[in-house]
Amino acid sequence: MKTNGKNKYLAFTGGVGGAKLCVGLSKILSAFEIAFVVNTGDDFTHLDFPICPDLDSLMYALSAENNEELGWGRKGETWNFLRSFAELGGENWFQLGDRDLAIHVMRKQLLREGLTLAEVTSELYQRFGISHAVLPMTNEQVSTKIQSQGELKSFQKYFVKEKCEPKIEKIVYHGSKHAKPVPAVLEKLRDPDLSGVVICPSNPFLSIDPILSLETIKSALLSLDVPVVAVSPIIYGSAVKGPTDKIMGELGFTQSALGVAEHYDNLITHFVLDNEDVNLCSEIEKLGLSVLVCNTLMKTLDDKTELADNVIKFIKNSFI
Repeated sequence: MKTNGKNKYLAFTGGVGGAKLCVGLSKILSAFEIAFVVNTGDDFTHLDFPICPDLDSLMYALSAENNEELGWGRKGETWNFLRSFAELGGENWFQLGDRDLAIHVMRKQLLREGLTLAEVTSELYQRFGISHAVLPMTNEQVSTKIQSQGELKSFQKYFVKEKCEPKIEKIVYHGSKHAKPVPAVLEKLRDPDLSGVVICPSNPFLSIDPILSLETIKSALLSLDVPVVAVSPIIYGSAVKGPTDKIMGELGFTQSALGVAEHYDNLITHFVLDNEDVNLCSEIEKLGLSVLVCNTLMKTLDDKTELADNVIKFIKNSFI
């Protein structure tokens, strides 16, 4: 393993749980020190607008524009458009708030002007006053699809319309075989000053695996000689938010932090689990992983920054 250099980091993220840790990381690390790679497998076109849920969730979180009351979307939201649209007979299963809709309209306009998704993302984040680099995993279309009861469904139909209720038989990342990562993602993974990679406490199957389905990203991760740290999204057998534990059981994984560690085993070197799961520490260490036990439940900004600080110190201590 190389000696510690200029302390640059890269975080892989998606969903609300991942965004929480990213907020903490952004508070303790400068834009020079950390960048974020975001899942786009959830992206889809709705009412002719390009919707990028994970990119927008992170943008709202980093700019303190997120709706903490709902747990998703933009604060101060109103629903006049959706209400009027439904009155005309339009679909309203996907919640598009008025303030949120403005982002999708702007994204569509910028894409039509010829900008790539990465360029549009950079532009929107700058307009929100965010200086940290945020990179979609690809500029091309990779769609997470859920096989259930013999039917291959779009992710949003399963996740939002059906509320994750159908049993999952298989998850497919459609388009990943031919899609290329955003060039800057590979540049940062190959940066000689990279000191570590953080896999945020996102849903492993729905938020992180779509990123890893791009073979060049996965290969670059496997070739690293720096710590790759995964933070468990499971505490005491249950997901902090979302259907992670349900999906793990349906796909045959142990519904615990140990199951998450086993899922990532060949890619990671370090693992972070909550104090509630300290009894799993020795089992996870048997996988050959270095383990940190600390509070991973992020309810406040202090919780987010404390966890981020613990993760970065965990990486730095690996070089001592």
